[in-house]
Amino acid sequence: MPAGDAVPLGYAIRRLILEQSKRAHVGHIGSCLSVADIIATLYGGTLDIGAPDDPERDRFILSKGHAALALYAALHVRGWLSAAELDTFCGDASRLGVHPEHVVPGVDFSTGSLGQGLSVAAGAALAARLLGSRRRVFVLLSDAECDEGSTWEAIMFAAHHRLANLVAIVDLNGQQALGYTKDVLDLSPMAERWQAFGWDVQVVDGHDEKQLGAVISALDTVSGRPHVLVAQTVFGRGVSFMEGQIRWHYLPMSDEQYVQALREVDDASCAAALSAP
Repeated sequence: MPAGDAVPLGYAIRRLILEQSKRAHVGHIGSCLSVADIIATLYGGTLDIGAPDDPERDRFILSKGHAALALYAALHVRGWLSAAELDTFCGDASRLGVHPEHVVPGVDFSTGSLGQGLSVAAGAALAARLLGSRRRVFVLLSDAECDEGSTWEAIMFAAHHRLANLVAIVDLNGQQALGYTKDVLDLSPMAERWQAFGWDVQVVDGHDEKQLGAVISALDTVSGRPHVLVAQTVFGRGVSFMEGQIRWHYLPMSDEQYVQALREVDDASCAAALSAP
C-alpha cells in the first residue's frame, strides 16, 4: 500500500474486478478476489518497476492466469492501462482476455496454461543471475497448480541453483475448478513440502497487505535459497455469497448479485478507512 493511503489497495482492485466481470458477463470472479490483496501488495510498492519496459525492472508472472482481471486492475491503478482499454476486457479484438498476454504493457509473460508459470519464473531468475542483474522475479501460482509434476520439477530446479532472487507466492485458497483441493489431491501440509525441497518458506495471511509487504521486504534475494510465501486466502474474499463456493470459479453475476457484491466491498472499504490510524 502506498504511503499515505488510508485504505488498502485491495479494495480498489476488488471493485474493478466486480465492475469489469459484470460488464463483460464473465466468471473467474472468485479466483480474482482471492488474490486481490496479493496483487495489491506487489503493485502497491513491493515490485521495483519504474516503467513496464525498464530492462532492470522486477518481473512478475501470474501463473494462475485465469485471475488476470486482478492484474489488469492493478495495471490500471498504476497508470499503465487506461480506463478505456480496461473497458474492453473480454471484448472483440481486445488485448485483455481472460488470461494475460505479453502484448499488454506490464505483462511480462503470457500465462494460463496452469503448472507452467514457476518454470518460466525459474528461467527468468536464472537469466537475471547470468546477466549480473539484481532484478527479482515474483510468481503467483494457485495451490491446485501444485498438483502438477512440472511445478515440482521447477521447485527442484530453483532449489538446486539456489535462486535467491526468485519469490513464489502460493494462493492457498483450498479449491479449484471442480472441487476442493484436499479432495482432488491433498498436498497438506503445503509449507513443509516446499521446505523439504530446499526452499525458504514463509506462511502468511494472503489478505494482509502490511504483513505481506513486510515479509517480502525482509527476504534475502541476493544469496541463499529461493523463497515461497504460502499465502492463506479465502476464495471469493470480500463477497459473502462467493466465499468458499466452488461455483464462483466460473459463474458470472446476476444484476442482484452484482449490487450486493459492490455494497459489501464498498462497506468493507469504508470500515477500513474509518479504522485506519
